[in-house]
Amino acid sequence: MNKKLLITVLLIITALLAACAGGNDDNNAKADDVIKMVWYPNESGEDMKASRDEIGRMISEATGKEVEHQLTTDYAIAIETLANNNADLAFTGAQAYIEANKRNDAVQTIAVKSGESGRLEDAKYYSWLAVNVDEQDKFKENGDFSLDTIASTKFSFVSNSSTSGFKIPSSTIIEHFSQHEEYADLTQEDLMQSGPLFSQVLFGNSHQGSAVNLLSGNADVAAFCDTCVDDYVELVEGEENTAGAVYRVKDDAVEPFNTVAGKEFILMESTPVLNEPFAVNMESLGQEDFDKVQEVLTSDEFANNEKIFAPEDSEQTALFTKEGNERLIAVEDEWYDPVREMSN
Repeated sequence: MNKKLLITVLLIITALLAACAGGNDDNNAKADDVIKMVWYPNESGEDMKASRDEIGRMISEATGKEVEHQLTTDYAIAIETLANNNADLAFTGAQAYIEANKRNDAVQTIAVKSGESGRLEDAKYYSWLAVNVDEQDKFKENGDFSLDTIASTKFSFVSNSSTSGFKIPSSTIIEHFSQHEEYADLTQEDLMQSGPLFSQVLFGNSHQGSAVNLLSGNADVAAFCDTCVDDYVELVEGEENTAGAVYRVKDDAVEPFNTVAGKEFILMESTPVLNEPFAVNMESLGQEDFDKVQEVLTSDEFANNEKIFAPEDSEQTALFTKEGNERLIAVEDEWYDPVREMSN
């Protein structure tokens, strides 16, 4: 009798679990009607709202689904959200994409911004190491900038998940200092904390934040990229994206640069980096929507939309600047192998 009772109870539990599972399927079906797009802190500000909304509108029209924007204040949150199947689409850095893909191979590339040529050959931006103009002599030896001078300084990175704001500069710094016996065993983890190289390490949590750390005097040296601060600064001396180039914060710069308007910085180092990808979670998005989203992202209509690709002489802020034939191009995971190899 007890055995029969036990079997009856098990059958009831099984039925209840099946019902719950059915309810979850219904919830998932509703979730599938929404495409969730997560944004880095760099693109989560009010100045990028027009671009975000326009991208959402175009994807919504292409898929027939609502697009929900998830704004973040932390790189790690954006990566976690995509890798954990809580977002369908993201605009990430190369290093962050690689981290997310390593944790969940359902995360794949869908498109990347081309270079000015409209092709992948020049699809790159620049990782900068910068110092304040009036302090530049502290970072020179025999008239030239030297990485030796950044030891014991206050240094600002963007995030340890940032390609141009951490991965590239930290690799450059380690390669240089590893030639010195004192720093022969220097690691990336060492660069995330005070000592043994830096007196203090800050993280701006966005490229804009790292630049402001420098210009406000909180940091002596800062790493950030050219494209993320392009709308806030102007070249006043030298050749752009080269050591010795001087940039000035525009007088009418919006937050967070409004507090450092008119301040100038000079580049110590400038290193080319593969452009950032749009990435998707195939498990949550699905192949059908992937194809529709990729088609719209790589379309002429998308490339010619001035709310997304602002003309070079435009005063409006947009996700991208169009100086030539820039557009989004479909890209495979393997294109990011050069960055992936730096992580091995």
